[in-house]
Amino acid sequence: MMPDDKIGVLVIEDNPGDVRLIREMLGEADKDSFHVEHVNQLSEGLERLTHPGIKIVLLDLSLPDSHGLDTFTKLHVQALDIPVIILTGLDDETLGQIAVREGAQDYLVKGQVTSPALVHAIRFAMERQQLVVELNTRSLVDPLTSLYNRRAFFALADRQIRIADRSQRGLLTLFIDIDNFKQINDSLGHQAGDKVLQEVANVLRDTFRHSDILARMGGDEFAILAIELDHKDSETVTHRLRQNLKNRMGRKSGLPQPSLSIGIARYDPTQPCSVDELLGLADARMYAEKRVKK
Repeated sequence: MMPDDKIGVLVIEDNPGDVRLIREMLGEADKDSFHVEHVNQLSEGLERLTHPGIKIVLLDLSLPDSHGLDTFTKLHVQALDIPVIILTGLDDETLGQIAVREGAQDYLVKGQVTSPALVHAIRFAMERQQLVVELNTRSLVDPLTSLYNRRAFFALADRQIRIADRSQRGLLTLFIDIDNFKQINDSLGHQAGDKVLQEVANVLRDTFRHSDILARMGGDEFAILAIELDHKDSETVTHRLRQNLKNRMGRKSGLPQPSLSIGIARYDPTQPCSVDELLGLADARMYAEKRVKK
């Protein structure tokens, strides 16, 4: 178990010599401040970040299971709040600069880093990232549900689409509307309506993965970009969503049992489109389902 007073550093690097050097430099500078963990592959790093304790990542962009800027992008999307320092060689320093523009906190050239410089880079990156998180929380998160807001959804979905284009993997977009929500507000009051919105948001968290993008788009409308799902999963995920809502609201006395209208659109990297177009298609299908109910 990691000591609470130490900074958890995850090194994602497949060169044992570079890992050993990082351990030695952090030990020389301040051995009591850092707890260093190491994995060889990006997939292992992503798995480690699903558990608590890591405060910063040192990332090599050329790994056995991922290469180039995609390595950072995949990590950043799934761990937005974790600062990342890119480890580059002399021949790919430009790639490190691009990664910084894409959201990495810094880059370091292997073989040209001193122990004090490494410690300074880590501490400075953590301070900058904390500021970024605080600013993003104010501007990108819906205050009522703590889901992403519309602005954040478009920004994050656009990034995921670029990843899908490079990896040639599809994505699922769901557009969701709470049926007869105005009647809930009118009959029970806005406080009850707000509570229903919060409970629907909790159901979305229970239904989808942590890596999926969940947003309240405004009013009683929600959008999800499901990263690990494809069109064949549509029926399963909508059934699970509705069942989770029924189970959760059945335990909430004093609140009505809302129903959802859901529209689904698949992003196909062989037929690329914008986030706006993808969401528009899911929106149209949601309203088509709503009309059938009337």
